[in-house]
Amino acid sequence: MRKDTRRAAVRVFLSVMSTALSLSLAVSRAAAADTYPSQPIRIVTPLAAGSASDVALRILADKLSERLGVPVLVQNQPGGGGVTAGRMVTNAPPNGYNIAWVGNNNAIGVSLFREAPDPRKEMRPIVGVSEFVYLLVDSETSRYRTLEQWMKAAREKPGTLSVGTSSAGTSNHLAALLFKSAQKLDFTVVPYRGPTELSVALLRNDVDLVVNAYGGLRSAIEAKQVRPLAVTSAARIAELPDVPTMAEAGVPDFEVTSWNALYGPKEMPQPAVDTLARAATEILQRPDVIAQYEAIGFEARPIAADALDQRMRSEIERWARVIAASGISRQ
Repeated sequence: MRKDTRRAAVRVFLSVMSTALSLSLAVSRAAAADTYPSQPIRIVTPLAAGSASDVALRILADKLSERLGVPVLVQNQPGGGGVTAGRMVTNAPPNGYNIAWVGNNNAIGVSLFREAPDPRKEMRPIVGVSEFVYLLVDSETSRYRTLEQWMKAAREKPGTLSVGTSSAGTSNHLAALLFKSAQKLDFTVVPYRGPTELSVALLRNDVDLVVNAYGGLRSAIEAKQVRPLAVTSAARIAELPDVPTMAEAGVPDFEVTSWNALYGPKEMPQPAVDTLARAATEILQRPDVIAQYEAIGFEARPIAADALDQRMRSEIERWARVIAASGISRQ
């Protein structure tokens, strides 16, 4: 056989093999899409077990397990400003089995932590899940009966009062800093690892005020161990109709509504995104799930991926301004 003939034959062979490989990969992807999910799904959260957002996630995970027919596992990875939890997902195979529980904390982290993943560039929005607000509470044994009284004391005794929050970089931590800068108050913000440590610190009078989600404070409120002074939403919440908003308590133009969502790695397959989004949306519209969320002070609120992406971008810009105004150095 002539050399040029052999070369032509090789080219034809390679072309055929390339086409066959492409077809094989396409079939494999289609088969994977048809069978998704076929193994346990892991949802990584940067929040401590027992926090209000952790409870909300576990409600959803349990229902997703029932709906999808595979275990949906929650992995708590607190600390590190959420960087570790985020990187566990962005560095994982983008096959639809490694999902992140994200929200305001991730929007904050972009400006606060150098190693934090940027959801706009490194992650893929799947579906919005829930919204909730924060409360400012003090101990029932505290001498301050209203937020106005607390702020008056902070002005009269600068540098002596303290506010406890969840770990540095979380939404309620930044809410405390926003409160501090908006009112030009001089107090110490003390971050704790989780809701249990936070509640214990307040009851032991280690801090003078706490910012936390209603779900994390509900039992202490019902036991009359803590006193709600204000809620961070624009309107009062149904669960605590007698608790004033920040504006009503003397802090105008202050609103912090937190939220949670499911995100995946940037290259997560569209069929997996669609399957999870569809299942979560259906679950979050069920009356029993809505009631479970309301019981912990959350609103079940599914949001489509495009709207979720826009919300994340807006939150990143907002918290970047807060961080800059607070003079916090990027870590």
